[in-house]
Amino acid sequence: MRDRPDTADLLKIARQVLRNDLTDLLPTEKRYQALMVSNAIAIAGRQLGVGGETERRELVVLRDLLGVDGQSEDLYRELSARIRAGTYAAGTPDHARMRAFLETITRRRVGESNPRALDQD
Repeated sequence: MRDRPDTADLLKIARQVLRNDLTDLLPTEKRYQALMVSNAIAIAGRQLGVGGETERRELVVLRDLLGVDGQSEDLYRELSARIRAGTYAAGTPDHARMRAFLETITRRRVGESNPRALDQD
């Protein structure tokens, strides 16, 4: 067991120091970059909180939908090719399953990168 603060806490502290203590000390032309770094730290913290289990489950579903095995990048490349070819177009047998899968992963990814966007639904 790790002592406190853990990794997520350290990221949160680093982000708070950057935003609350350091950003205003920077030249105006560098503040935007500092805020971008702060945002990247927040995204990393949210991804850390989710852990790798979500991505592993996502790949299991994707492998099942595609009917092939492979690594993430290869599977998404295959998925893209099939979508372009119309394999999952409306009215096709796997359209509803694929749409549900894509909606789920899109919401997860938006939740990591910009969770406030989901509040607008």
